[in-house]
Amino acid sequence: MQREELKKKLCEAIDRRREQIISIGEQIMNNPELGFKEVKTAKLVSETLGQLGIPHQDGLAITGVKGLLRCAKPGPTLALMGELDALVVFDHPMANKETGAAHACGHNAQIAGLMGAAMAMVDTKAAEELAGNVVFFAVPAEEYVEIEYRMNLVTEGKLEFLGGKAELVRLGHVDDIDLAMLIHASSNHVDKLAGIADSSNGCIVKLIRFIGRAAHAGGAPDKGINALNAAMVAMSAIHAQRETFRDDDTVRVHPIITHGGDLVNVIPSDVRMETYVRGKKTEAIDDANMKVDRALRAGAMAVGAKVEIQTLPGYLPQINNPDMAELFKNNVTSLIGADEFAQGGHRTGSTDMGDICHIMPAIHPYIGGAEGTGHSMDWRVADPDIAYVTPAKVLAMTAVDLLYDDAQKAKEILQKTKPRMTKEEYLQYQRNTFRTELFGGEEVIGVLKESLK
Repeated sequence: MQREELKKKLCEAIDRRREQIISIGEQIMNNPELGFKEVKTAKLVSETLGQLGIPHQDGLAITGVKGLLRCAKPGPTLALMGELDALVVFDHPMANKETGAAHACGHNAQIAGLMGAAMAMVDTKAAEELAGNVVFFAVPAEEYVEIEYRMNLVTEGKLEFLGGKAELVRLGHVDDIDLAMLIHASSNHVDKLAGIADSSNGCIVKLIRFIGRAAHAGGAPDKGINALNAAMVAMSAIHAQRETFRDDDTVRVHPIITHGGDLVNVIPSDVRMETYVRGKKTEAIDDANMKVDRALRAGAMAVGAKVEIQTLPGYLPQINNPDMAELFKNNVTSLIGADEFAQGGHRTGSTDMGDICHIMPAIHPYIGGAEGTGHSMDWRVADPDIAYVTPAKVLAMTAVDLLYDDAQKAKEILQKTKPRMTKEEYLQYQRNTFRTELFGGEEVIGVLKESLK
């Protein structure tokens, strides 16, 4: 069968499964689950793969599901990925009332598209025309939320890393994969109906605790050490660093206070903050992180408090493989038209597909069909055919392009692409990011006073 004929048959098969694909996307939308807790969503994926006769593993990195479709000839393995988790948006109309989980980012569309591609490849027996393997990989915990909960999982030995793809890499579930692709839903009209950027920011994650001394806020405030004041000074010091961040580095630092005190008439003695430090390159992230740490120490020093700074590995900057990006462009524009495609530029959000991009050729493009602001209460799927069905077609079509003709295109990309890190280098980099520092207190002030004499 000719390549284009096979791609046409795949699209026709997806159209026949349209209602089922949309139903999967809507079912997940109505049952949002946070990272490493995606039990219902993972079960839906597992059941769908089982109905298709695709052998699969589940419970990977707690909730991941990995199906394997072997092709007629040996060759490279391509992973088509979709993310299982929601994020916390309590005021979203579809949010879980207890957890605040809501699909305000479009991961439900990723899973719908992933399952649609699997359906089509089974229905058309596409594997008989291809070389290598296709992995249908539903991955957990892309959204970096509920950090304290995940740190407890680390303490219990259930995780080492706090992001789903990093944990899958560590556990060896990516060892047999050579290339990877994931399509994200988008409501950004700048991207028209589809697009792919050249790159996006990476990030590290920080948990901060300011430790002061409680006292009666009205009767004896002089006896206390105000941890909230330390945090506010630190926030101002972070803001004072912003003019030192180079525009080209696209640094983003956005701290929040998650615990500001216990009672209004007690001087706050325990104040918690969280922040990401994002940037276009690891060097920019490291520089900004150093300045943030400096600002946090300054806040503690200003009032004689202590600060505990816990730095956690986040996501590496993402760089899309240009050859795979070109295949995506050709396929998506054949469906929506060239005028509806945007290419190039840099995104300042972060994704753990950046981690995958560092160890293999991979892409993380976007297809529309949503409206509203991402991660907000008004985000929703407005056009299910674009959001759910079109990604299924593009995933399947791109898999054909890569694995057709004895997988010549995939082999060509692998031959010319040198990974930025080996698995071992990647794991070591992430592990080196973990650190905890305790700074400040009256003993530090005393040392400073002595040094000034």
